[in-house]
Amino acid sequence: MELSPTEIDAIRALLWAAFEHDEDGAFSEDDWQHALGGLHVVAELDGAIVAHASVVERQLEVGSLRLRTGYVEAVATRPDRQGQGFGTAVMNVVNEHIEHRYELGALGTGSHGFYQRLGWQTWLGPSFVRAAAGLERTPDEDGYILVLLTPSSATVSLDDPISCEWRPGDVW
Repeated sequence: MELSPTEIDAIRALLWAAFEHDEDGAFSEDDWQHALGGLHVVAELDGAIVAHASVVERQLEVGSLRLRTGYVEAVATRPDRQGQGFGTAVMNVVNEHIEHRYELGALGTGSHGFYQRLGWQTWLGPSFVRAAAGLERTPDEDGYILVLLTPSSATVSLDDPISCEWRPGDVW
């Protein structure tokens, strides 16, 4: 099911409001574009969208293993509704979706505690982006990539190198 124009407007407003005071900067148009093309999970209260997360397919490589990955983007709760379980509710749906449809889940964040209590683990190995010229190191992302292991990736070592494909904006 596609999002309606009203839902798109509501989600965009929610994301920009939720990240307005983020220490890493506001939500960008590139961030929005990264969130499109996959599954959108929303939580509603009284007919209004109060939380959102999306899962888009990406190909991550761990060592020499290529994994079909459910990459989580645009996770946010309306500022006046944070801490009330709406973010957890959308992430529980996201986790289930990833576990049934992907080999790995991944996301980039500085909010480790929120995701770790939901089963996500911090990637410990070095990170890279696959660019036209080959692998390029992304050391600023080290320690900020979290993964959700699924039955098909349960034996992956969190210490191995991990890479993503290049994309505009934040590659991770």
